[in-house]
Amino acid sequence: MRIVAPVSSAAEVVPLAEAGADEIYCGLVPRSWVERFGSAGANRRIFGNLSGEDELAEVVRRARDHGCRVSLVMNAPHYSGPQAGALLDLAECFQALGGEALIVGDIGILALLAGHGLTLRLHVSSLLSCRNKEAAALYRELGAHRVVLPRDLTVAEITALVAATPGIEFEAFILNDGCVFEEGQCHTIHLPGRLGGPICLDNHQIEHARADGAALSEAEAAMLAANDAKYREWLWYRFSCGFSVTEEGYPFGPCGLCALPQLAAGGVAAVKIAGREGPLARKLRSVEMVQRTRLSLGEGEAAAQGLARDLRHRPDLCDTGYMCYYR
Repeated sequence: MRIVAPVSSAAEVVPLAEAGADEIYCGLVPRSWVERFGSAGANRRIFGNLSGEDELAEVVRRARDHGCRVSLVMNAPHYSGPQAGALLDLAECFQALGGEALIVGDIGILALLAGHGLTLRLHVSSLLSCRNKEAAALYRELGAHRVVLPRDLTVAEITALVAATPGIEFEAFILNDGCVFEEGQCHTIHLPGRLGGPICLDNHQIEHARADGAALSEAEAAMLAANDAKYREWLWYRFSCGFSVTEEGYPFGPCGLCALPQLAAGGVAAVKIAGREGPLARKLRSVEMVQRTRLSLGEGEAAAQGLARDLRHRPDLCDTGYMCYYR
């Protein structure tokens, strides 16, 4: 099982590879794209990108020196016809630099790239919400080599999907993506904090009222307040337990480490660490956690799951179930 880690600069490649990453993924908005379209929307996270083609070339060079594959994201919510043509140019550039794969979030772009005679592998982004064997078979038919699965599938569903769809790889989330919205239904971009940030981070203020205009009873008000409190508690877990870390720097929050033995036994080819825009320390400790758990797989499922639970020294947070991708 391969570990897939994010980078936002060439300087992050070597430490992540040395920590155990087998593949890295990155994003790029070419200067020509901005000049031509007046937009930085070549991919979905516009503030976690490399600085330009020269840095992309350096990422590929450093990754190859350390035996890592490099994938480039093409997962903006929407592309116009001219932008689709510009993506082909970017794909050709990436291929010429020695990149290995494109991560695609639009079925039309997937078909376009597959029909363009590229030698690059095509990975279907989780944004395409592959949840059944029919969808996986369609992506395989269109030329995809791998599907990145949504975070809300169960281990049993993933295992069944892998078994039912030979000839294509599957990748599952393992750490750090805690968006409260379902990715395949989200058509927003992640703005920098000074511009409002991701909409899922908004702390909405809520007032409750009865539809008939009558006042809320004490019991109704108490029930709604309790529901709001549980929602805020869930949000705290989903957003990395308040973006807190252990003394060793291991991040809390969304996690599938305990499921690693089952995902490996079920034939999942790779596990993904989310967060291109995050700091290197967070990415590095995340790779270390996955690598430590992966290395323990030979000791049996129970031992690997025990290690995964003990890494952060907070089994009480694990016990809530709120951090878990796969329950």
